[in-house]
Amino acid sequence: MVDQVSPALARRIALAAQGFGRAAPESPGTRQLAGVVDRLGLLQIDSVNVFERSHYLPAFSRLGSYDRELLDRMSWGRKGRMVEYWAHQAAFIPRDLWPLFEFRRAEYRREGASAWGGWLTENRDLATWLLAELAENGPMPASAIEHDANERRGPWWGWSDAKRALEWMFRTGEVVCVERRRFERVYALPEQALEPHLLEHGPSEPDAIRVLVERAAVALGIATVADLADYWRMLQTQVRPAIADLVDAGVLVPVEVPGWGNGGRAATAWVHRDARRPRRIEAVALLSPFDPVVWFRPRTERLFDFHYRIEIYTPEPQRKFGYYSLPVLLDDRVVGRVDLKSDRKAGVLRVQSAWAEAGAPGDTAERLVPVLRAAAAWQGLDDVTVTGRGDLSPAIRSALGDSARATTVPTSAVP
Repeated sequence: MVDQVSPALARRIALAAQGFGRAAPESPGTRQLAGVVDRLGLLQIDSVNVFERSHYLPAFSRLGSYDRELLDRMSWGRKGRMVEYWAHQAAFIPRDLWPLFEFRRAEYRREGASAWGGWLTENRDLATWLLAELAENGPMPASAIEHDANERRGPWWGWSDAKRALEWMFRTGEVVCVERRRFERVYALPEQALEPHLLEHGPSEPDAIRVLVERAAVALGIATVADLADYWRMLQTQVRPAIADLVDAGVLVPVEVPGWGNGGRAATAWVHRDARRPRRIEAVALLSPFDPVVWFRPRTERLFDFHYRIEIYTPEPQRKFGYYSLPVLLDDRVVGRVDLKSDRKAGVLRVQSAWAEAGAPGDTAERLVPVLRAAAAWQGLDDVTVTGRGDLSPAIRSALGDSARATTVPTSAVP
């Protein structure tokens, strides 16, 4: 008989698996950052920088203020712990996961008839020339490789032919991204950036998917088949055999969660055998829109009854919550969202809007303000100011006026 897990316990299992509900270190260093990376398995990358780039935020949510240069050193260069690849979306992943994505690189190589792949097949001379340039000169950004014949034109978002070719070759693994300069990818040959053992033939596709599904299960704690598939952006048909193998091995335990199915029915989910089942979670955190806790919106709604969409592509008059609203995690609930902007010229963190969810605790603003002050200090800003609308804004403004300035705050704590 399959055990039942209540929705409340499922939330706590999921958050504990993501690293919440633990005491935050006083001074997070490389070891703590490595722990976050190993736990999550990836840090999704996004170009929006109105508050802070997304890959820096999961560690702040779990550890509090830390030195971003430490994460940069882990992410970039031949000696870094991570490498960029198309894992969820573009993401930094631990280097030891690189061989597991050979099946995905093979998929891209097979897409010779697609819009991108077909174009590269027809322009193989350009690809050969690009590989020769990198072999001769070492790692280079596309802007340094482009030449006069590659004028920017056409429907490819203004990219030159060289950039277009490099982006596809990045997916197939013919080139890798060794670092980013001003957020521009710096391309290299795989042998220039990765250790030789990582370039050996990877595991079979079923073996690779099984390892990735287990990594997803560790990171999620409790998950449906859709959750496990989404973590590495795979198909459910790809992950189902891996789930069955992991159940047979005792790694995953099937359970039912009431309310997780269509129409409020129970749904089957799987709990990793090592997942913690805490009685409570104490946490206060700002979540990136691309944090694994909320990035798969159907899971977010199942876990927290929280409907969330980012509005960066929505025309300003049509935005409901703000350009870059971050969900607010309070203990085991998502209780609101705040739209933040780091105004570096003025030296302030601007709360451009703040909204509470129905039933949010009355002390939400008081508990959130220390995190906002810590975020401002982490960004090198002197103060926090509320400049916009939202039903939570007045309470935050009041709490800011009543609270003493703080430069650090534990974002997750247990008694």
